[in-house]
Amino acid sequence: MESDVRDLALKHALINAVRFNGKADVKAVVSKIFADNPELRSKARQVVEVVSEVVNYVNSLTLDEQRRILKERWPEALGARKSTEERRGDIESLPELPDADKLSKLVFRFAPNPDFYLHLGSARPAIVNYAYKLKYANKGKDSRFILRFEDTDPRIKRPLLDAYDAIKEDLRWLGVKWDEEYIQSDRMNIYYEYARRLIEIGGAYVVAKGSGCEPDEWKRLKIEGKPCLTREAESSRNLEFFDKMLDGAFNEGEAIVAVKTDLSSPDPSIRDWVAFRVIDAHKYPHPRVGDKYVVWPTYNFAVAIDDHLMGITHVLRAQEHRVNTVKQYYVFKAFGWEQPYTIHFGRLKIEGLKLSKSILKKLNLTKDDVTLPTLAGLRNRGITPEAIWSLILFVGIKETDASISLKNLYAYNRRIIEPLANRYMFVKNPVKLRLKGVGDLIEAKIPMHPSYPERGFRVIKITGEGGYAEVYVQASDVKPGLIMRLLGLGNIKVSNVSGNEAEADFIGQSVEDARRSEAPIVQWVPVDAVNAEVIVPVNVGQVTVDNGLAEPTVAKLEQGTVMQFIRYGFVKLMGNSNSKIRLVYIHD
Repeated sequence: MESDVRDLALKHALINAVRFNGKADVKAVVSKIFADNPELRSKARQVVEVVSEVVNYVNSLTLDEQRRILKERWPEALGARKSTEERRGDIESLPELPDADKLSKLVFRFAPNPDFYLHLGSARPAIVNYAYKLKYANKGKDSRFILRFEDTDPRIKRPLLDAYDAIKEDLRWLGVKWDEEYIQSDRMNIYYEYARRLIEIGGAYVVAKGSGCEPDEWKRLKIEGKPCLTREAESSRNLEFFDKMLDGAFNEGEAIVAVKTDLSSPDPSIRDWVAFRVIDAHKYPHPRVGDKYVVWPTYNFAVAIDDHLMGITHVLRAQEHRVNTVKQYYVFKAFGWEQPYTIHFGRLKIEGLKLSKSILKKLNLTKDDVTLPTLAGLRNRGITPEAIWSLILFVGIKETDASISLKNLYAYNRRIIEPLANRYMFVKNPVKLRLKGVGDLIEAKIPMHPSYPERGFRVIKITGEGGYAEVYVQASDVKPGLIMRLLGLGNIKVSNVSGNEAEADFIGQSVEDARRSEAPIVQWVPVDAVNAEVIVPVNVGQVTVDNGLAEPTVAKLEQGTVMQFIRYGFVKLMGNSNSKIRLVYIHD
């Protein structure tokens, strides 16, 4: 008990001291501890003794020292968020990678296809790979992290021109920093060079119209596990046809380059897989390089070449790439290169969310739509990068699929924003409440955050005329005969409810009276409240809207402010429109 109280006392003594020019007050600290932990009242004497000792220590420090300790241990008490580095969860808990201790240099990569924007699922390999870079860098290892855009399919997985910058923006928001950046569509001549080398050493061959093995025949033979005639042709013959491919002599489907593998493999997709194909550049121009190239490398060839040239030591990616790892092995084997260590982790499934790029594309929503699981959508809604890091590192790199609920993400996010979000009042489906027995003026003194009194209070004044005053409350809160407490204002007893109006007797401001009556505490807003609508995401592409009134202070806050509406949930201010403030619901 003593150690827990000592820790609490240090926290609240530092807060109190910083607020009051370096001098904490024992009574104020004790009061705060009892407010947070009423069960400690039975041990009042011991608590006061511990607090007195801690306060003496805190008051012996300079104000700068007090601020430093408070910032290090409880930064939220100063209204500050811990740095992204500090919020990344337990990076050190990630399992060790094969031979990481033996290698002088570790190189990781994140290689997105810019045919869509990052979402929770596609952010996972970015975070995992970068987390390992940090893990080993913290151990003094030479560790590097590479960002590589894999955009060599302008036909099926056509890149989006704005996705390149959008992905980089998302990574910066996540706190992921890359040491090198590459775009595969800028590296075409490199792939052509290595294609020639592979053909020269007999590791690949060309199947083309007029080559002696037509593409359709090659496909049939491959399924049967039999070789095509050009498979063992002279390399000069295959190089001749490869040059014709580059010169545009073939149309789509008339020529390919195949990598020699094992024709007896039980998986037909692994048998002599396609490394290059012809794409109609006029019909399918690349958004970055236009119709400059007609021969494009497939994913597996470009990845194998780049992983070697960039010195990638460890590849961490999803289980769906297991076959690709096998295919890439044949390129490494043919050149005599050492293949990177590859770790495959299971799929990440978020209950209630669609993470398929093909499905999300069809919805034709903007990338920052608050209903989308894109990073831009989550950012716009009020989810923090720290929460995403915590979720991804919690899931880890297990081989089995991970199925989690959005509630997991919300729980991580709540821990981060709860101490940062000030409290305000919002009344959904409001009714006007006429209060009888009010004096000329009553005031409500409401803390910005109940756990951090140093942030101050706001005062809302209610003027009574002829003994009456008016406020707005939530329709569901008023019932005839009910005694309740209007937060920070006073106690009332509802006498009548009729449609959108109600009446109540104002029966005093005593908090103790409210406790004795077990009166529920409800939020309310003054008559000069502002119209507000809260957008509530329900599903991808679906929202509901809660209309109501918010206290006037909310309209003066900066766009993007995250706050908690009392008895409602956390919301983010989106902006003002037509005399109405717009907010988005984050979670409860």
